[in-house]
Amino acid sequence: MAKSAAKSATLVLLIALALLGSAQERQKHGRLVKEPPVPKLARLVSLDEGMAIIGAALQVRYQRHPKEDCSHLVHDIYEKAGFFYPYADSEELYQGTDSFRQVMHPQPGDLAVWRGHAAIVVNPAQHTFFSSTRAGLQVQSYDLRYWKRRGTPRFFRYATSAPPSLPTIIQTVEAEDSN
Repeated sequence: MAKSAAKSATLVLLIALALLGSAQERQKHGRLVKEPPVPKLARLVSLDEGMAIIGAALQVRYQRHPKEDCSHLVHDIYEKAGFFYPYADSEELYQGTDSFRQVMHPQPGDLAVWRGHAAIVVNPAQHTFFSSTRAGLQVQSYDLRYWKRRGTPRFFRYATSAPPSLPTIIQTVEAEDSN
């Protein structure tokens, strides 16, 4: 009986958090955009899901213009991997959004964000990230002098209320393999 009451209380809390945040709205490029909130108790994406984000980055690398803005690139990669969020520029991502939670120890697929620049962590052990840079789309190290001068990056992991599942990119590849 106590377990049932606890589950009911948790469910009510999750619904209440979702309803409270559903009125959130932001101005984007002159128009009002509703941002669906992610409940505070949402789960963060798994390492496997993070690897799917890296896979999406590899696909996008060969389909995008090499001089695309970093925050648009990151947004496109997450969408390609099946992780949707309202577009946010690098300054907004740096401050934090409802779609991401700041983490101290990044994993592949997390965001690495400086003031004015956003990237996707490729290998945290090697301190590498993928992004749009002046030299085009590439993998770089945030240990390079240029990035160190910009300061320490903040790391963010995508938060979702959806149950763990195979991201779209994996499902697409598996469907193509079966043909």
